[in-house]
Amino acid sequence: MTEKFHKVQDVLDTYKSAIYKQDADKFLAIYNPDIHIFDSWNKWESRGIAAWKENVAEWFNGLGKENILLQVDFNDVVIEEDEKAAFVHCAGTFAAHDEDSDETLRQMTNRFTFGMKKVNESWSIVHEHSSLPIDMDTGKGIFDSK
Repeated sequence: MTEKFHKVQDVLDTYKSAIYKQDADKFLAIYNPDIHIFDSWNKWESRGIAAWKENVAEWFNGLGKENILLQVDFNDVVIEEDEKAAFVHCAGTFAAHDEDSDETLRQMTNRFTFGMKKVNESWSIVHEHSSLPIDMDTGKGIFDSK
């Protein structure tokens, strides 16, 4: 059974819960098979669900090895939608917690833009762009500007 996302907010809620549970299948279910991603990490872009699946597996496996639960919060969410397309932009804060002690180990905020489309009454992400502002003096990403 394929999960349906009847509201744009359902996609965002599933994004957060799937990351917290490190459930790659649930996470990938919110993405269109033809997903195009501009990511802040390691790769300039990913095209197609197979490439994205590899990145997600590597990410979730790394979290598991570190014994980390990752909590995601979206702030300043703006959703514009019509019957078939939606545009979302927000700030996403990722907080890594030790699975045993619940201590916050690290945290970062980056910017997201999601392009979504509705197919068969279900929303999916067709384009995702995440970014960080850059410190012009050091050339490094600013992880805590929000």
